[in-house]
Amino acid sequence: MEMEKVPQNGYKIVGLPIAGFQRGSIIKNISLPFKLVNSLYKAYKVLKSFKPTAVIGVGGYASGPLLKVANLLNIPTFIQEQNSYAGVTNKLLSQKAKQIFVAYDSMGQFFPANKLVLTGNPVRQDLINLGSKRLEGYSYYQLNPNLKTIVVMGGSLGAKTMNEAMENSFELIKSRSDIQILWQVGKLYKEKFSNCETAKLPNVHLFEFLQKMDFAYAVADVVVARAGALTISEVCVAGLPTILVPSPHVAEDHQTKNAESLSKVQAAILVKDDLAKNTLLETAIKLIDNEPERNSLKQEILKLAKPNATKEIVEHISKI
Repeated sequence: MEMEKVPQNGYKIVGLPIAGFQRGSIIKNISLPFKLVNSLYKAYKVLKSFKPTAVIGVGGYASGPLLKVANLLNIPTFIQEQNSYAGVTNKLLSQKAKQIFVAYDSMGQFFPANKLVLTGNPVRQDLINLGSKRLEGYSYYQLNPNLKTIVVMGGSLGAKTMNEAMENSFELIKSRSDIQILWQVGKLYKEKFSNCETAKLPNVHLFEFLQKMDFAYAVADVVVARAGALTISEVCVAGLPTILVPSPHVAEDHQTKNAESLSKVQAAILVKDDLAKNTLLETAIKLIDNEPERNSLKQEILKLAKPNATKEIVEHISKI
């Protein structure tokens, strides 16, 4: 997705041909050494031409070659670990990093404690003061301002389990004309779910992608989402009652750990992926009917918000 979205916003992007290590399959890893060498060479060319003052890695195997070469060229490197459970790449790169910016406490189990700086994750600044955008959000997404709103979003590609939960909840949603659902189905699933019975209900508004996330958050009374690090940071800043459905298909099951860090302090509700298909919408509607619980979740999630993360990270890097 970034290969499309980054240039759209006016920035140059260079892709590296690196791939992740495929556990349990020797055949799939045969080309990995060649991809690694190619990526290191391409990273070297980028760094020599761009001449950066600092290099920041945000996790994932793609940042490995770039930071490795930056260290060899004596360019200061930094890490921004977005999740509550550190990935393998960031752990390997942490020894040479000047500082490591984290979004959760207790990250000393993964990184040298003297390098840790608790900043939170950078979030879009248009999530501040969402109340003033509520009416504009209703208009943009053609919603009824008199109805309570559930926003269901599974990321840009979509989340199969959450989409199936919507499909399976036709009768339940049909029976509740006092609520409306903004359903972000995702690129991979638009064709499959656009014509299902649930999508045709007058109180269900299906979109492949939510172009204006600030408007979506502004109209939301309840958010249902995957537990990616940046989504969690956004709902914290937005202060929204949230139900998290961690994806089981991510490295080290880090989304479950992200969600647990909120649910254990009563800042969000965790619904496991294998239960979501049959219980997710029922849980969301129970929450939208329970104003005291929504208010409590909002108060607790706001305590975890770090709206100044970008500014703090830049200031720390500037000092070094």
